[in-house]
Amino acid sequence: MKDQEKTALASTTITPVQQIIASSAGALLTSLFVTPLDVVKIRLQAQSKPFIKGNCFVYCNGLMDHLCVCLNGNSKAWYKAPGRFRGTADAFVQIVRNEGVRSLWSGLPPTLVMAIPATAIYFTCYDQLRDLLIHRMRSTESACLIAGAMARLGSATLISPLELIRTKMQLRPLSYKELTTCIQSSVAKEGWLSLWKGWSPTVMRDVPFSAMYWYNYELGRKWLCQRYNKPEPTFTISFAAGAASGSIAAIVTLPFDVVKTRRQIELGELEVLNDSQKRSRSTWKIMYSIMSENGFRGLFAGLSPRLMKIAPACAIMISTYEFGKSFFRKLNSEQQLKTL
Repeated sequence: MKDQEKTALASTTITPVQQIIASSAGALLTSLFVTPLDVVKIRLQAQSKPFIKGNCFVYCNGLMDHLCVCLNGNSKAWYKAPGRFRGTADAFVQIVRNEGVRSLWSGLPPTLVMAIPATAIYFTCYDQLRDLLIHRMRSTESACLIAGAMARLGSATLISPLELIRTKMQLRPLSYKELTTCIQSSVAKEGWLSLWKGWSPTVMRDVPFSAMYWYNYELGRKWLCQRYNKPEPTFTISFAAGAASGSIAAIVTLPFDVVKTRRQIELGELEVLNDSQKRSRSTWKIMYSIMSENGFRGLFAGLSPRLMKIAPACAIMISTYEFGKSFFRKLNSEQQLKTL
């Protein structure tokens, strides 16, 4: 009976709906874990460099970027004025003591609204593309690399207009009628491509990140399975491989993340000031400007905070996703055995 169960489990696949459920669970857990880290980081940043009228900051919890605008130390979004913190641990304690535990998850709702569907689309497309390419290619790692790049390109392109709409609603309180008028005006002046503003730096960061992440994850997972004589990757192996591959990809693509953050802030300030005369610079011009101001090291600013978010986010996301897929495979195999 055990051999029959193993055979059924090995041949069992999961449905796209089950993949969506597994990836959504991973996105939820990742958001719940990483959001407090970014809330504290932003409070500490604001304490050292208080915001003045028109200034923006980018809030990213490892899954999604959110552009927030501060006016005199406060934000139209969820951000509150900074306190007097002596460090990270003290910030955690004071925020919980003065504002309650729920304040550590400020900004979570807009993350979940966008992150869960975006993550579900991305991971489901990746698995489907990888399985298709593996049958046509000899190398599993190469299939993972190509599938990762294509899945991210597709999901980023699909979500980009929604990101633009969400950002506009965060920057200025707009009714749905005003938002529709704003979008129609933008399309009339600049065409439908105006709905994909910011697509270029996003793709230049996320597509290489995704390709490297899945390629290194597959290699790391195989190596760890061989090292510890495991026929299938355990939760711990998936966690470790996800953290390592996410860190490597984060380091390599950091310059494009710096450029994307700079461009988001510039666009946000233009929106707040209603400045229609200025136009945002291209990705390469922003990169040149950063190097002129801060040298080559400027392109790798914020490496430590990025790794502190990306490594656990990737680890939690992939290990939860793999656990969810294993759960559904076992469930499907048991149902198959019942029908035998």
